[in-house]
Amino acid sequence: MRFDARAALRRCGSAVLALIMGASLVSAEAAADDAPPAKELFGAKGLPMQAAPAAFGFYSKGCLAGGVAIPTDGPTWQAMRLSRNRRWGHPAMIALIERFSHDAVDKIGWPGLLLGDISQPRGGPMLSGHASHQIGLDADIWLTPMPRKTLSYQERETISATSMLDKSKFLTVDPSIWTPSHARLIMMAASYPQVERVFVNPAIKKKLCDTWKGDRSALGKVRPIYGHDYHFHIRIKCPPGSKGCKDQAAVPAGDGCGKSLAWWFTDEPWAKPKQKPAAKPPRPKFAKLSDLPKACALVLNGPAPSSEQEATYGTAYRAPAAIPAAATSIEAVIEAAGEAPLADIPVPLPRPGLQ
Repeated sequence: MRFDARAALRRCGSAVLALIMGASLVSAEAAADDAPPAKELFGAKGLPMQAAPAAFGFYSKGCLAGGVAIPTDGPTWQAMRLSRNRRWGHPAMIALIERFSHDAVDKIGWPGLLLGDISQPRGGPMLSGHASHQIGLDADIWLTPMPRKTLSYQERETISATSMLDKSKFLTVDPSIWTPSHARLIMMAASYPQVERVFVNPAIKKKLCDTWKGDRSALGKVRPIYGHDYHFHIRIKCPPGSKGCKDQAAVPAGDGCGKSLAWWFTDEPWAKPKQKPAAKPPRPKFAKLSDLPKACALVLNGPAPSSEQEATYGTAYRAPAAIPAAATSIEAVIEAAGEAPLADIPVPLPRPGLQ
């Protein structure tokens, strides 16, 4: 057989090319694995991207441009856990929170809102806590009423929200803590047309199903989910013109008080996942910047406003620095202010360790 040198070179060249391409792919994969988690990148940003407001991606996989902060304090709200720097959101979300807080005071007599996490300045995955809240269209509202005094920074960091559940019973609302005002507050949140969903604990959803006598047309928006016994979670639709924003599927028809709710009261939602006896727990995999919409790389590295105040929605209020040293609960705060407990709403008990 005659040796064909050219064919051999072609085969050799193909083999070398394959090796080079394979090595390049391995290098690219290794580089992707070595990239820092997106939560570290977005969690390090202290100010938003200065741009027209836009939400990119899905609630649990995206980012936010042109975000604004809700003021630390307003006449009908106070923001909690200020050290997290998560009081940012799309202007549509922040405007709704402000309107909701005023309506809650004026129309149902709620003392004011204590605001939990909304979003980071540029959205994106968070260093701890939520899987969602990434595009500035989610907000947590405590079920603890706002006290009559302005909370200090330290109090906002240490006061615990109050669970609505009876700890001695499975998925049952505690009647000594829950009030009709809590029901009215949640149903008011669900009544706004831009609200897509309101997430609550399954026990709270059942309580509403069993007791709500008013208009039930918005009750289907109130969705049962794990946790959410000390706060509820408002999610709004993608604002008009947000081309890069992906809406959640529409809420099913009805009030949501049937089979979908009954499932939460079976063993299935609470069963631990089965694992093989010798199987190692899976290594946690954190989203990288490359996993998010392409626009998020621009959002992450875009210009910032000159100050937080420049990007604050409305008038920037500030909490006073003076604090009572022992005020680590709502009761202590009210006692320090020398005021009586709020009418129609029980003074909540602290829940140590709750974040």
